[in-house]
Amino acid sequence: MPDVTRRSLLLSGAGGLALLSLGGLSAQAEGRITRLTDSRAFTTAGTTLEQTASASATSGYRRLVAGPGFALVVREELAASRRGRDDRRSALASIVHLTDLHIIDAQSPMRFEFMAESCPSFFRPQEALGTHAAAQLITRINQLATGPFSGRAFDCVVSTGDNSDNNEELEMQWFLRVMSGGAIVANSGAETEWEGVQHSGDPLYYNPELAVMDRYKKAGFPRIEGFFDRVIREHDSDGVKTPWYSVFGNHDDSIGGTIPANWTPLEELYTGPTKFTGFTTEAANATLAAGLTGDRSARLGREVRAERRWEVTADHRRKPFSPRGFMAAHLDPSATGAGPVGHGFTPKAADEGIAYYSFEISPGVTGIALDSTHHGGWTRGSVGHAQFLWLERMLRSGSSTSYDESGARVMRQADDRLFVLFSHHTSRSMDNLARDPADPDEKRHPGGEIVALLQRYPNVLAWVNGHSHTNAITPHPGPSPERGFWEINTASHIEFPQQARIIDVCDNQDGTLSLFTTLIESAAPYQSSYGDGDQAALASLYREFSLNDLHYTGAHEGLPKDHNTELLLPHPLH
Repeated sequence: MPDVTRRSLLLSGAGGLALLSLGGLSAQAEGRITRLTDSRAFTTAGTTLEQTASASATSGYRRLVAGPGFALVVREELAASRRGRDDRRSALASIVHLTDLHIIDAQSPMRFEFMAESCPSFFRPQEALGTHAAAQLITRINQLATGPFSGRAFDCVVSTGDNSDNNEELEMQWFLRVMSGGAIVANSGAETEWEGVQHSGDPLYYNPELAVMDRYKKAGFPRIEGFFDRVIREHDSDGVKTPWYSVFGNHDDSIGGTIPANWTPLEELYTGPTKFTGFTTEAANATLAAGLTGDRSARLGREVRAERRWEVTADHRRKPFSPRGFMAAHLDPSATGAGPVGHGFTPKAADEGIAYYSFEISPGVTGIALDSTHHGGWTRGSVGHAQFLWLERMLRSGSSTSYDESGARVMRQADDRLFVLFSHHTSRSMDNLARDPADPDEKRHPGGEIVALLQRYPNVLAWVNGHSHTNAITPHPGPSPERGFWEINTASHIEFPQQARIIDVCDNQDGTLSLFTTLIESAAPYQSSYGDGDQAALASLYREFSLNDLHYTGAHEGLPKDHNTELLLPHPLH
C-alpha cells in the first residue's frame, strides 16, 4: 500500500466529512497522559476501540456480553504531542503482536495438574479448547487486515513465544497448523475416549460431562453432555494471511515451562502409558516441587520412578522437542502458509541452534527477534553473550548516530533504520544468569543490560514481549530525550482477557513518531450455546471459562494506559 496521510485517505471518500484534528492537546500533569476518544482512527470496527468482552454480572458465574470499547490514551512521557499531527500522519509499519497462546495437549500424561493448588497455571478449565480459540484469533486478524490508525495493510504478525504449553511435538504441530492453516484434531492418546483429568471424576478439576459436583460446578460452571466429542472433532484454521514470525518462549523449551527438558525421569513419561501424578517417594516429590517453584539447584536422579496408578493410551506424537527441532518444524513446507519460509528461522540457524534473527518489517523498519529463554530451564530468562554482541552489531549497522557507554555521541556511516525488538521475556523477567548447559562458559546478560544497550541507539522505538500474561506499557526514558523507547507487553491468549495487539508505527511529520497500540479479541461470539460444537462456539466457551476460572483476579487486564494508546517519541532520523 503506498504511503498515505490520514487527510488524503479520509478525503478520498465519504469519510472525508468526518475528518477531525485533535493535535496540540495539553498533557495531564500526572504521567503526561491525555485521554481521547477513538475518533482519530480510520476505523474501529472489530477492535477493542469499538467494544470489549465484559462480564454480565459482578459476582457468581458470569457470562460475557459486549461492553464499551477502551478509549484511546495518549502517552507523552517520551515526547510531547504537536498540533495537527493527525492531518500529516503517514504510515511506516503495521504489526500484529500475539503471545502466550499456550496450545495444550490437555490429555498429555506429562503434566502437573495435581499441583494446581500451588501453581494455578498447571490446570485451567478452558485448556482443552486452545486450538479452537487460537484459530478464531487468526480469523479476527485476517478480518481486520489493516491497522486502525495507520490504514496500512499488516506488514507482519509476530508470536512472541509460549506457542506450546509443554514442549511437546503435538502441541507444536497444532500451533503451526493454527498459524499456517489446515485441519486440526485436538486429541491425543485414545481415538474416541477423553483420558485427561477433566474426565476423571476428581472434584479438584472441572469435569464438564460428569455429574460429579466438582469445585467448578459448585462455582456455577455448567454441565455439558457430549462436550469432549465436540472438542476432538476436526476443525480448520484459515492460517494467517500475513507473513508471520515466531519467537521462543520458556514453555517451548522446558517441561511445563519450568523444568529442564533433560530431567530424564520426566522426559520418559511424555510418550508412555502412565499418567504422571507424582513419584513413588516423598523425597522425589519434594525435589519436583522445589524445581517447579524455581529452585535451580533441584535435580532428579535416574533411579526415580513415577507412580503407576493411572494408565492412559501411549502416543509417540507427544515426545518433547529440542530448540533445533522447533526451528526445523517451522522450515517444513507444510508450515509455510503466508511465509516467509521458516518464519524467521533459517536452515543454518536450525543446524547451529541459533534462535535469534532480524527481518524487514517494512521499508526502513527492521524487526529484531531475541531468544530470551534459558536452555537450562526455569521460567526466567536472559541472553547469552554471543547474542548480546550480535544485537549490538545489528543496532550499530542501522544507526548512524549512537552513544557509547560513557554517553558520548558517536557518528558513523550507516543505513539509518528504525528498530522494533521482540522477545518472550520482559526486561524485568530476564534475571536468570545461571550457566547455560549448552555453553557453560558463556556470560549471560539480564534485562537491565539490554535496556541500557537499547538506550544507546535512538533508532530503537519499542521492545515488544509477553511472558507476564499482562497488558503493560512502560516508557524507558534515556539520559537524553532522543534515547528513550517503549516496552510493550501484551496479555496472553490463554487467560482472560485473551487479547492480541496491533502496533501502528506512524510518522507525524513534525519530528515525532507515534506508536498506536490497539488491543483485539478473537472473532468468537461473547456467548454461545453450551450444546453448540462449531469452532466459534467452543472458542466462545474458552473465553467464558477463562473469565470464571477460580484463580482469575483481573490483574492481567492492565490499566487504561496499557490498552489502546498513542505512544509519542522523538523521530530519531529528523
